[in-house]
Amino acid sequence: MIGNTATLIDGKAIAADLRKDVAARAAELSDKGWSPKLVSLSVGDAAAAELYVRNQQKSAKSAGVEFEARNYPTETSLEQLTGIIQGLNADPRVNGIIIQRPLPDHIPVKTLQKLVHPLKDVEGMHPASIGNIVYNDLALGPCTAVAAVEILKTLPLDMEGLNVTVIGHSEIVGKPIAFLLMGLGATVTVCHHMTRSVAMHSRAADAVFVAVGVPGLVTGEMLKPGCAVIDIGINRVDDKTVGDADFESCSQVAGWITPVPGGVGPVTVATLMSNAVLATEMQMNHYRDAYARSEFD
Repeated sequence: MIGNTATLIDGKAIAADLRKDVAARAAELSDKGWSPKLVSLSVGDAAAAELYVRNQQKSAKSAGVEFEARNYPTETSLEQLTGIIQGLNADPRVNGIIIQRPLPDHIPVKTLQKLVHPLKDVEGMHPASIGNIVYNDLALGPCTAVAAVEILKTLPLDMEGLNVTVIGHSEIVGKPIAFLLMGLGATVTVCHHMTRSVAMHSRAADAVFVAVGVPGLVTGEMLKPGCAVIDIGINRVDDKTVGDADFESCSQVAGWITPVPGGVGPVTVATLMSNAVLATEMQMNHYRDAYARSEFD
């Protein structure tokens, strides 16, 4: 227990369990001649994405997924990157493509994300991947959103009819979380910068997700006693990494809370590996279906 009430949600333990499942599926694929492989692309200062790449490499190794990191010079053009991604899309040995951020100013990240083939979009950033969530198709969803919802599902809460407030409505986190939760039967309220009273909605929620990039935005007085707090924020304050929830006050009111770091982050990386294996399975099935049809054409 933390403080008076809140139980700390161990994201590292959840991630470890997920990686075990991923490793078993990856081994099965390898036995069939389909070894999952990820290629990570970064442009410019490699140090900016170094921590993310290192964490992904470590997670990939424990999950049985091959990982290749490529770094290109800052002056690499959009046209050159387009050719690189198209080549990876066409390479049957590559099952997933990761676009590392940040990118140089002349490279629009959304353009690159749209170039990645939906079957290799392990980050779940392609418009098709995000749009599929609306139709309750959960294949290759945005990793952070999927991870956050999976964490909530580990708690002893009935998702059907659960009152949830999502603070933040970005295209790759807040909105997908809302649709994923609705697909599970939850009643969802989404708050954003034009919401008149965030606290009014958060106090009525059985679970609160926060992903806005404002340290300490959610405080204990904004919570319903015993609720779950899933903190997706990552901020640097006084050389420390903190979330969007004020941990000290929230932990005195909530029933469960994710720490930052060590909460959503590890599960997000493990979800990326899960997506890599799922993408490989989808590509294998797509290939087999196409090959089987060609036999009868």
